[in-house]
Amino acid sequence: MSITKISDASGNSVKLIAFYLTQFHPTPENDVWWGRGFTEWTNVTKAKPLFAGHYQPHLPTDLGFYDLRVRETRRDQIKMAKDHGIDGFCYHYYWFSGKRILNRPLDDMLSDQESDMPFCLCWANENWTRRWDAAEHEVLIAQKYLPDDDTDFIKSLVPFFEDERYIRVDDKPILIVYRPQHLPDAGKTIEIWREFCRKNGVGEIFLCAALTHGNENYADYGFDAGVEFPPHNMKSANVNSEIAFYQPFVGNVMDYATVAQSYLSRTYDGGKVFKTIFPSWDNTARVNNRALLFLNGEPDNYEFWLSSTLDLAAKQGDEIVFVNAWNEWAEGCHLEPDREFGHGFLLATKSAKMGARRFSEFPNKEVPVVIRENRRIFFADLSEVLAFHIKSAFENIQSAVLRRPLIHRVLLPFVRVLRSFRKLFS
Repeated sequence: MSITKISDASGNSVKLIAFYLTQFHPTPENDVWWGRGFTEWTNVTKAKPLFAGHYQPHLPTDLGFYDLRVRETRRDQIKMAKDHGIDGFCYHYYWFSGKRILNRPLDDMLSDQESDMPFCLCWANENWTRRWDAAEHEVLIAQKYLPDDDTDFIKSLVPFFEDERYIRVDDKPILIVYRPQHLPDAGKTIEIWREFCRKNGVGEIFLCAALTHGNENYADYGFDAGVEFPPHNMKSANVNSEIAFYQPFVGNVMDYATVAQSYLSRTYDGGKVFKTIFPSWDNTARVNNRALLFLNGEPDNYEFWLSSTLDLAAKQGDEIVFVNAWNEWAEGCHLEPDREFGHGFLLATKSAKMGARRFSEFPNKEVPVVIRENRRIFFADLSEVLAFHIKSAFENIQSAVLRRPLIHRVLLPFVRVLRSFRKLFS
């Protein structure tokens, strides 16, 4: 297997492709669904810590709260990524029976030859719902899979496939499908795609099924390969019991090293599955106390996971490792610089890519220990609240009395007696 359209100054045979989100600009649809001016940053900036030491919100530094309608921003991202060992971007592609969403940055990239980053696409073929505010039953826009959708969808990709920057495997343009299990008849869909590309000058295509939502076998759907998509399909237990949360919590707190090791150790029967890693993960910004988040998702741990994965991929003859993701800020999953770690994840990427092997194991595996006496106690909290309000009420009464001289003169003798008694028993 060989990968084309990617060159790498480091000489590393394994190429790094980072998933890329385009939801950092206003769209008419998001204006209607979430309020005028909504972008991914809207959720990011609202996040709050759920327990002591919890890193939220994730806020950017170098690139700021960017708008992907600005070409200079995308070019800056490309330079930053290439300077630190990222060989390509995989853009999420949003297509709903002919309607495209969040496509402006992608279309502008296609028309801008100075955006000199190899790229490929991942079809995000799932319904959009109000899952961010716990209303998953309310569908904002659905994948309908109409009779002509198979042909219309693959036709929409031809301009991308034909671009000289598009990433190819064995000289075939690579396409990832995020939820292959949602295709009503995956075998028929794939055959329509392949036949269309053969007849319209594209040639053969290389199809990858994302291993998401319980799917662990790409061959069941007729794809050429699979792509891991952690933290999907985790098989590790949470550490919720070790955390003292500020409020009731119904999500999952995981240990980064434990989960990463489980992916390093994971094998698949036959065929081809591309490995994927993530720098950190915490979607508190989207779902608050229903979040999935990882402790110790920090640059050194990420570097060890990436280094180990690159070595494993090279040993197995794989030429691609995916990183999830370049800029999933609302999922706490980004290589771009932030206020907590600065350029840490970028430098870790470069270090791993250049062959430095600074760690022999995950360097940070500590889970916070709950100090039981620091946990909230109902009656202690209640007495504290009552004391506050009683004091506040007394101060309000005192202020009101001082504003009324006659009442003040009448009550003053009683106040003096109370003060005398307090001195006696203090």
